Amino acid sequence: MGKGESDDSEDMQRKEKAKIQLKRNIGYFDGVSFIIGTIVGAGIFVSPTGVLKHSLLNVGIALIIWTASGLVSLMGSLCYAELGTSLPFSGGEYSHIKRGLGSLPAFVFIWTSTFTKPALNAARALLFAEYATQPFYGICPPPEVLKKCLALAVLWSLGILNGCSVKMAAWVQTVFTLLKMMALSVIAVGGIVLLIARQKESLARFEDLFGSEIPNASQVAEAFFQGLYAYGGWWSLNYMAEMKNPSRNIPLTVMTAVPAVIVFYLLVNISYLTVLTPKEIVSSVAVAVTWADRVIPSVAWIIPLCVAVSIFGALNSSMFTLGRLSYAGSQSGHLPVLISMLNVHSCTPAPAMIFSTTIASIFIIPSDLIMLTNYFGFSAWLMIGLTCASLIVLRYREPHLHRPYKVFLPVPFVMVAVSFFLVSAPIVWSPNLQYIYAFLFMLGSLIVYLPFIHFKLHFAFLDKITCHLQLLLEVSPPDGSAEGKCE
Repeated sequence: MGKGESDDSEDMQRKEKAKIQLKRNIGYFDGVSFIIGTIVGAGIFVSPTGVLKHSLLNVGIALIIWTASGLVSLMGSLCYAELGTSLPFSGGEYSHIKRGLGSLPAFVFIWTSTFTKPALNAARALLFAEYATQPFYGICPPPEVLKKCLALAVLWSLGILNGCSVKMAAWVQTVFTLLKMMALSVIAVGGIVLLIARQKESLARFEDLFGSEIPNASQVAEAFFQGLYAYGGWWSLNYMAEMKNPSRNIPLTVMTAVPAVIVFYLLVNISYLTVLTPKEIVSSVAVAVTWADRVIPSVAWIIPLCVAVSIFGALNSSMFTLGRLSYAGSQSGHLPVLISMLNVHSCTPAPAMIFSTTIASIFIIPSDLIMLTNYFGFSAWLMIGLTCASLIVLRYREPHLHRPYKVFLPVPFVMVAVSFFLVSAPIVWSPNLQYIYAFLFMLGSLIVYLPFIHFKLHFAFLDKITCHLQLLLEVSPPDGSAEGKCE
């Protein structure tokens, strides 16, 4: 090979390295950590109260609902595994809905998610702040200003971390997932030890599992909502375009993480019921804390910190996936073009992380946690139903699409039916203005979609603003040169 050819080859290699694109840095174990870390937040430490309450203290029904909630989450994750392996794009549900149902439903999804998902992150940050500060104030409530300041600090710390390094974000996720699983192991193993040590007394609690009153359909639905809330986050892996060998790792990761969480959740619930009566669980604000006061009173203070660690890990993975959603939406022209640019040094979607973290910070100010989580639950299951409907549409419309993994076809039909039930049941059984506002908010997306997306209305001055911000943030469009586009 001549010198000229050698120089050309080296130039091509340098250009290839200089390209700005998301790097596939997330492996199998990182994926398992992300899924488990996203699912296991505060739910298992708090939700047992709601599940048991709406089950009318019927222990057998409550355990069935925990199992059924896990199986529904597993079915949903298998549907998402097919979509993630056949369409391994960043953006999760948004990318799949756009491919299966078209641009308008996808825009409604990203319009809704742009506000509801940051709202959920704000709720998690505030909940983290509450549990992290509680041990220092004893029986007194921590000051609201302190909680909000700590919540904002955590949000921006994680936003900066996820905007700077995918590897570091994955490492943090792995560490915090291990810590929260250790906390759950303490509760699960503690319950098993007590069950064996006080066998006669403990087993008496489980002799008549279905002895209490049987809940009606409405109450079962409410309990189901509480259980599914604790499993929320199983959909997170499909947002990661950085997954190595997605056709192998996505289904393998899902089939490892979700069943592991189901087993852990059942063991933890049995541990709670071994130590506490159903009435004590229902009257508890945080079941794990009450359990610790009874079993390990000398170090019971560590449980609120464990809850805070658990929430922190869930918040980290949630912020990671939200940044990828904003990035994918911008690439499709549904959000400002700046949001789809990557940092020229780290090849991470820094503008997308700044965008989503800023919106979450705004939600910290009016901190009504109940309103935020209820709104999220309502919209989340609507979008899950649309995503599973997209899978069915793609099966028939694109039968030759390469699918490394295929879910049993009745499963997505079941998921669409479950989603329809979970969206419609609260509206039918407990009508609330909140749901009308939710639908109006979603329909409001048409006001933006028609002029700016469908008719492509564009303002020239925005290009100059984008150019200045691009230089300021040192970002470039994907697959472009490492040099900025604005000079």
